[in-house]
Amino acid sequence: MIPPALARLSRVWFPTKKRPASGVENGHAKLIRAGFLRPSHAGIFHMLPLGTRVQTKLEELVARHMEHMLAASRVSLSAVSSQSLWDKSGRLENTASELFKFSDRKNVGYLLAPTHEEEITALVAQTAKTAKDLPLRLFQITPKYRDEFRPRHGLLRGREFVMKDLYTFDSSKESALETYDNVRLVYSQIFEEMKLPVLAAKASSGNMGGNLSHEYHLPTPLGEDHVISCDSCNYVANEEVAESVLSDQVVSDTTFRVWRGITKDRTKLVNVWYPKQTQPLDGGALREYTDIDINIAEVKSIIPDLDAGVEDALPLWSTAATAGGTAVELVNIVDCRLPLSFSESLVETKPTIPSWPQNLTPRNQVPVSVSVQNTNQWNKNRPLNLIRIQTGDKCPSCASGHLKAEKAMELGHTFYLGTRYSEALGATILVPNDERKAVPMQMGCYGIGISRIIGAVAELLMDEKGLNWPVAIAPYSCVIVMGAGVDEQDAVEVYRQINQIGRVQAKYLDVVLDDRQKTLPWKLMDADLAGFPIIVTLGREWLAAKRLEVQCRRLGVKQAVEITELPQIIAKLHGDL
Repeated sequence: MIPPALARLSRVWFPTKKRPASGVENGHAKLIRAGFLRPSHAGIFHMLPLGTRVQTKLEELVARHMEHMLAASRVSLSAVSSQSLWDKSGRLENTASELFKFSDRKNVGYLLAPTHEEEITALVAQTAKTAKDLPLRLFQITPKYRDEFRPRHGLLRGREFVMKDLYTFDSSKESALETYDNVRLVYSQIFEEMKLPVLAAKASSGNMGGNLSHEYHLPTPLGEDHVISCDSCNYVANEEVAESVLSDQVVSDTTFRVWRGITKDRTKLVNVWYPKQTQPLDGGALREYTDIDINIAEVKSIIPDLDAGVEDALPLWSTAATAGGTAVELVNIVDCRLPLSFSESLVETKPTIPSWPQNLTPRNQVPVSVSVQNTNQWNKNRPLNLIRIQTGDKCPSCASGHLKAEKAMELGHTFYLGTRYSEALGATILVPNDERKAVPMQMGCYGIGISRIIGAVAELLMDEKGLNWPVAIAPYSCVIVMGAGVDEQDAVEVYRQINQIGRVQAKYLDVVLDDRQKTLPWKLMDADLAGFPIIVTLGREWLAAKRLEVQCRRLGVKQAVEITELPQIIAKLHGDL
């Protein structure tokens, strides 16, 4: 048996860059400077050797859980999907702005798939015909494509991204829900193995369909979502579906503010009226609110086509209001804390209250339709709370808990789809004992953002020196760096000593020797920048007393050890990381 070749950094394309003059970098900038990736086009990136190693390890970790824990079979569906299938499912029109669409020479419409519900459902519909053919668990790890209007944050919001998607097909709702719970358990194990502090939050299903959904969030200030969790019970929810106990009241009837938005077609102005200040019922400090405290998700539940990204809605709406023949509507949405009399005053086109947009009603042109919404659209018994949940609010699920609101980044999502796609695309099975009757299959879909995890981990664990990888997905878990005057055979012997630890003691052991013709300080800075979890140095201590220096920046470890102690120390560090 031929022994494995010695892993050497001199054989790896490792194009690092100098530190920028400003010294201020985010995780994405460090990924570029450390030689993990390079930008190709807006929101599209080339993965270089170190980045490819991280991605491959992450894919292998996820695939192992899919295959071993869920008995899922791996497939690889084409990136090209049919527009006609998306039209059948009803998603083509709703997601048109985010799709890369094209036609072939016969003018047949296709698109680059951002996800594969339609294709996998059509595929299974051709083969599975009876309950005996189910359950099916099919997964893939492939590039996906989304025409982001404004790509940002590197791998976190790109136009091309790698995702693991699992699709499940069951014969009954009961078995589909059991599958859903099993997948959720496996997802928790995946993130635990990477030692990432991920929160599993109840979420909205959105355009995917179905009525059961969870998101898997990594708390980080760079996140675009808000996750609400209780400090006493297991209540965790995305802000879109989170609830809290209203425990404050308006200080005065006249202390209110207005936030204005507009619909995407620019014909509907949305005035969101909310209190300027509230007083907690328990006598705590006054709370003051501004526009950043508006619960946009609640507003969108009433105005689904709201364009929340517009900073100044009035000029856009004025233009639409004065355009001949354009239907114009003014919608007033009132927070439940404001009195009923306030809502009643808004029925008039120009109520005599402060902050009203004066002179906007077109004269001798199109009339403006004015409406007022002061109750929750979906649940009339629930107050219309237009203020974001604040840290310290009372938990709706337990009597003693208080909520924590924090920004977070979505890394995965699970959906129970029911018959949303199987019914539309003809994925049916014959009912046992009644082969004349066919029923649609029960489906679920489950995603994990592979490239997004890479960007998120880079952002979460970086420090001023560089990246910091969990050993489970690090490009190399341990690097051996030798200084000037050190015999290379000594470094090779250290390499062999570490490799003798074995996978039982150090599951993700992956050692590399930095034998590049550079100075020791240069190589140590490179090792910190690349984020290798453990650095073993043969420097002055080695030349003087045959002692090695072991460093682990994340755990604050820096110690001189004998070579005989090395395996035990490396194994312990692997376990702690």
